[in-house]
Amino acid sequence: MSSSRFSAVQEMVQTNEVKIGHYQGKRITDIFNSNVFVGKVIREYLSDEAYKSLQNSIKNGVKIERKVADQIASGMRNWAESKGVTHYTHWFQPLTGTTAEKHDSFFTIKGDGTAIETFDGDALIQQEPDASSFPNGGIRATFEARGYTAWDPSSPAFIMETGHGKTLCIPTIFIAYNGESLDNKAPLLKSISALDKAAVEVCHYFDKNVSKVSTTLGWEQEYFVIDETLANARPDLVMCGRTLVGHAPAKGQQLEDHYFGSIPERVYAFMQDFEQESYKLGIPLRTRHNEVAPSQFECAPIFEEVNIAVDHNSLLMDVMTRVAKRHKLKVLLHEKPFAGVNGSGKHNNWSMSTDTGVNLLGPGKTPRTNLMFLTFFVNTIKAVHDYADLMRASIASASNDHRLGANEAPPAIISVYVGKYLSQVLDEIEERVTDNFSEQDEVILKLDIHKQIPELMMDNTDRNRTSPFAFTGNKFEFRAVGSTANCATPMIVMNTIMAETLKQFKIEVDELIEKGEKKEIAVMHILRKYIAASKKIRFEGDNYSEEWAEEAARRGLNNFKTTPEALDAYVTEHAKQLFMSNKIFTEVELDARHEIMLEDYVKKVQIEARILGYLATNHILPATINYQNTLIENVKGLQAIGLDASTTKAQINLIKVISEHIQKINDNVEAMIEARKQANNEADMHKRAALYCNAVKPHFDAIRYSADKLELMVDDKSWPLPKYRELLFLR
Repeated sequence: MSSSRFSAVQEMVQTNEVKIGHYQGKRITDIFNSNVFVGKVIREYLSDEAYKSLQNSIKNGVKIERKVADQIASGMRNWAESKGVTHYTHWFQPLTGTTAEKHDSFFTIKGDGTAIETFDGDALIQQEPDASSFPNGGIRATFEARGYTAWDPSSPAFIMETGHGKTLCIPTIFIAYNGESLDNKAPLLKSISALDKAAVEVCHYFDKNVSKVSTTLGWEQEYFVIDETLANARPDLVMCGRTLVGHAPAKGQQLEDHYFGSIPERVYAFMQDFEQESYKLGIPLRTRHNEVAPSQFECAPIFEEVNIAVDHNSLLMDVMTRVAKRHKLKVLLHEKPFAGVNGSGKHNNWSMSTDTGVNLLGPGKTPRTNLMFLTFFVNTIKAVHDYADLMRASIASASNDHRLGANEAPPAIISVYVGKYLSQVLDEIEERVTDNFSEQDEVILKLDIHKQIPELMMDNTDRNRTSPFAFTGNKFEFRAVGSTANCATPMIVMNTIMAETLKQFKIEVDELIEKGEKKEIAVMHILRKYIAASKKIRFEGDNYSEEWAEEAARRGLNNFKTTPEALDAYVTEHAKQLFMSNKIFTEVELDARHEIMLEDYVKKVQIEARILGYLATNHILPATINYQNTLIENVKGLQAIGLDASTTKAQINLIKVISEHIQKINDNVEAMIEARKQANNEADMHKRAALYCNAVKPHFDAIRYSADKLELMVDDKSWPLPKYRELLFLR
């Protein structure tokens, strides 16, 4: 078995850099959006009527008439064919964690036998994938297969280049036959609409000209890059995306020399290649750099409207994975592919902006805009406070469980960091404002707030990298999101809880205004109330510390360390009321999603358990026993020539230690298999997930401990699996 490891190393050493014509002397702006049906392309290929209808749908959500849809489809096909496209697909995001697509050609044959290329409005607007073959949580049975994908005009169509083929991709939502959402996009669009409506109504306290509020997202994608041949020699990386065994190398990240270091040439070529492909698709990548762990990197785009940003991140993960193959590299998006070094996250930087050009989380230069900022700032903190458990549930997954609470990621306790300046402002408002305001109080409130909150730039607020939800100057950064996650899931929750909080805020402010309070005074009354009510969620210190865990418990904040317990927040009455009242999910949809997420957890842990058992019995134990036999033969040989026991003491002790680890691995594998059988016999998915979490997973660490100890003892030439030093440092 060891030959596969050394063959992989040898092949990696002989790999030549893949030569790609990076940018071919062009600027990024020359290729940006070149494969996207947007901007000048739409004007060129659509009639004025079709163009205006499409723009009205994008900006105002107005339904596109069928005859206009035919015109748009025709223009879209003409554009795509001019670029060599022969097929189209409805591109959607089912609840699998990946994207999905079914390709159809423009080619068809008419009744008289004439072969033509066609693409009409019906094909653009709707297709029918098999809904029962995707995760549906019981919404669809095997014999109830019908589902629909429906065009989302707000997200532009694009051309995906795969090898020598090109496909027109039309972003869509995915729903079941009875209308239940089975994807990430449909509820995301609903949450965007809910927040828009609630935020506009609150904005009117300060600016009547605001008619639309958009949510914006800037994600930061962390990932590992390793050699493909080395990865393929590891069954756990192939099947699970992470290493289930592997001893830490002598050198890891302790020298802190990888972070922001020079990018390795082979990886740099890969980065340029996937960036070029991303720019063609309109993904506005701006940043690239080495991350903290060896072989770990990050990229980040310019902020976009949240629906587009979510689509672009899903696209990027696909593009990175495909482009890596050209370079004989493998991208690992798993949150914790290697033990002992930093895992990967996907920080979600969230904010809101008006159609009048105001960032609602950016303090302005006047008392009026500062009060508007304070309103949305405080409401955000209140929203997170009231729905902290739901925020935790939105980033729960089997893979993120390995990362949360480790030394590089926020803990599972949800808290908010705002920085010392804004903390002082909130504390002063809470302490100074009384129930009875005078005219002088009103003036003081306006002027003092203006004086104490300068127009914050990015460096006026410190960054707390241990906080799961931190204010960073003009946005909130949800740092706890995992690297494999679809950004839609936390964004659905964030938009919805904000919409609900703003709705309640407006009700309370209006009640005071109706009683005769001035608008500004009424706003400050409720803000003060919200500041006091949400104070326990604010924390400015080290979230990694044990002291914080103890303090959080005293404050009554939950610490859900595992996915099964965290996901329960989705099906509480509190959550159902939230989602149903804002028309994001029905009760059926919520129950289904809870079931889907639990089942996903079970299947991923189940796969890991099977692979770990396979590695132990088919790779680690055979290699170890062979080496042990070599030691035994050595002892026999030494004894045969008359050497006494004292001269073979080291070998005998090593044989004993190896035997102990062999037995421990064997016992734990057998116990793990039995625990898995018992879990599989449990019909209730929640109980099954709990059993996989509490009865199956604990054996992982026990097996790994002994396997990693054996890796240090067994002759290097006999060890079958590529080691961490090879995976992380050989490129």
